[in-house]
Amino acid sequence: MLNAEAKSLGTGPGPDGAALAVRISTILGLLAVASFAFYGFHKGIFASSEAFSTYILSFGLSAAILFTVIQAIQVVVPILPGGIGCVAGIFAFGPVWGLVYSYIGISIGSFVAFSISKHYGMPLVRKFVSKKKLDKYMNWLEKGHKFDKFLTFMILFPVAPDDILCFLAGLTKMKFKKFSVIILLCKPPAIAIYSLALAGMISFAGF
Repeated sequence: MLNAEAKSLGTGPGPDGAALAVRISTILGLLAVASFAFYGFHKGIFASSEAFSTYILSFGLSAAILFTVIQAIQVVVPILPGGIGCVAGIFAFGPVWGLVYSYIGISIGSFVAFSISKHYGMPLVRKFVSKKKLDKYMNWLEKGHKFDKFLTFMILFPVAPDDILCFLAGLTKMKFKKFSVIILLCKPPAIAIYSLALAGMISFAGF
């Protein structure tokens, strides 16, 4: 009876309180990302890989942590044009650590996107992904285990739309454990090929 009264008065944390806390945290996180994106574009931080890497290195010992966080955010809310983040990591930290930090950040961002989709479903996913992009891949959601194979193949593909795929995976019956294994095993070669190829082209072009 006491528990029932506490619930009716809203004094206990309960499932509703936890859900509200998650929603508030999500909203605050999105506002922080939006503010950083506005600041970055206004200051020209995202104008080029060189500008972005210079900005990251200005934080000294915290540069690697900041870069990893930005790479994670980039999966959920794309704030950098194209592959600027991955290339900037190589320019700022070298080919080895640049790829390592990108891998960690992108993996974390992928897990977050999957979890958001799994927890909130399609209504919130539509706020992150445009209808046009969703419609392009929606038919894969009804193919059961074929989607698992499709996801594995696409994650291995260097220019695959990671953000969309992670959100879509959360809408399926796929468990987090299986999703995390696919990301952790398939992401390294994709990131390496994409990042090194872009960095090489930029260096060759003299940008």
